[in-house]
Amino acid sequence: MATRAPDNLAATPSLPPVRHRPRAYRRHLVHRLDVKVSPYAYVAPFFLLFCAFGLFPLAYTAWVSLHEWTLLSDVHEFVGLDNFVTLLGDDYFWNATFNTLSIGVLSTVPQLLLAIWLAHLLNRPLRTQTLFRVTLLLPNVTSVVAVVVIFSQLFGRDYGLINWVLSWFGVGVIDWNAGTATSHVAISVMIMWRWTGYNALIFLAAMQAVPRELYEAATIDGAGGMTQLRKITVPVIRPTIIFVVITSTIGAMQILAEPLLFGTYSPTGGPDRQYQTLSLFIYENFVKLDFGYASAVSWMMFLFIVVIAAVNYLLTRRTRGNLT
Repeated sequence: MATRAPDNLAATPSLPPVRHRPRAYRRHLVHRLDVKVSPYAYVAPFFLLFCAFGLFPLAYTAWVSLHEWTLLSDVHEFVGLDNFVTLLGDDYFWNATFNTLSIGVLSTVPQLLLAIWLAHLLNRPLRTQTLFRVTLLLPNVTSVVAVVVIFSQLFGRDYGLINWVLSWFGVGVIDWNAGTATSHVAISVMIMWRWTGYNALIFLAAMQAVPRELYEAATIDGAGGMTQLRKITVPVIRPTIIFVVITSTIGAMQILAEPLLFGTYSPTGGPDRQYQTLSLFIYENFVKLDFGYASAVSWMMFLFIVVIAAVNYLLTRRTRGNLT
């Protein structure tokens, strides 16, 4: 005989299946795309511009350097590495290389030392600090043409202010344009005047992040300002120093306007090429419409910059905290 199940044990109704909500899924998908993809979208404009105006010209210049390429002919003959072989035997190229390195060293080393010292002075409590900081940046925003024209007058042979001041100490008239050493010094002074304040502000920004407790402890121990600069400031801002050294080296290898406009407009860097830099040598060959040879010079300068920047990076890294 069949038995009837009690009423309280009656089967409970089954729960409906969980349905996937499309709106919540879309929100989750959009969130994941925003987190994973949006950073690449933000930096994409830079890489697009870099490919268009940096990477493509670099590759195209390498292609042009392998050809006999001038605007005087529509035929561009492939010559392989002949332009580079000719370049390595060109005395004008090595003269421009020497001038570039000489001006680079004379302008970069004093410039960085002076920039660190100025930043150290501005890092102290001073009245009208903002005025001094803005003043440091003014030479950098001044037109380079105006700077070179003014300094060319200052370094004039007959009526220049520099020779007039030197005459007080018994120094004879110096023809700053004519000599190799004198012209390098004059151009280096222009570069230092323009970029020292800019680099000083970069160093100052790094010094602002140095803990004040370190200076207070050093002061209690009797350390003076220069000792604090050598033992505390310089080791702490070492990454910034490495950055400024590398960027200044790259800038020094690309000097163009100062030697081009110094004294008189001269793509050869003076009658004896006494201050012609690599950039000016490239410009001279472009003016001659010899694009293949000029492209070969450009690539050699690019290799020099990479090697010198790498050497600077390794040297500044090995010195660690002892940079002074």
